Amino acid sequence: MYIIVGLGNPESKYNGTRHNIGFSAITALADANNISLDMKKHKALCGKGVIAGQKVLLAEPLTYMNLSGESVRELVDYYKVDPTDELIIIYDDINLAPGKLRIREKGSAGGHNGIKNIIAHLGSQEFPRIRIGVGEKPKGWDLADYVLGRFAKEEEPVIREALEKVVQACEVMITEDTRTAMNRFNG
Repeated sequence: MYIIVGLGNPESKYNGTRHNIGFSAITALADANNISLDMKKHKALCGKGVIAGQKVLLAEPLTYMNLSGESVRELVDYYKVDPTDELIIIYDDINLAPGKLRIREKGSAGGHNGIKNIIAHLGSQEFPRIRIGVGEKPKGWDLADYVLGRFAKEEEPVIREALEKVVQACEVMITEDTRTAMNRFNG
């Protein structure tokens, strides 16, 4: 079984914000694979289903971004998955241009508080992740205001395309491996 977790904040006021692109990716995966996100378990909104012939659990932590590790730890423990190859974390990255993907097998938090918390709870940086570019914050802007803001109209088609690529990348990560997905989707 694979657990795919998209990071974001649970209140509806955060829907569609840059910081919630992980939730948008989970919605795209759920829609593409007819998976209903209809269970609240392990501090997350979850849905069970099948992607590319493999059992998956899709999850959106309800803990708020900075405490995402609480939910991820519960999910990993309960389902007894190996975080190094049966867990995929999807989240926003301000260091990448809007819509660019960066897939990695492991790595540091890179200043992302949600990832810092997951690393702290798992005790390891070794888990696959998909970073989705949301663009650099404009000069003079507060970082929180920027990541909690919505995409500009002209960015929306690029973001939709990126979410389609995330769906494809997850399929490759599940059926082949992370390295193959890196070679195919890292822009």
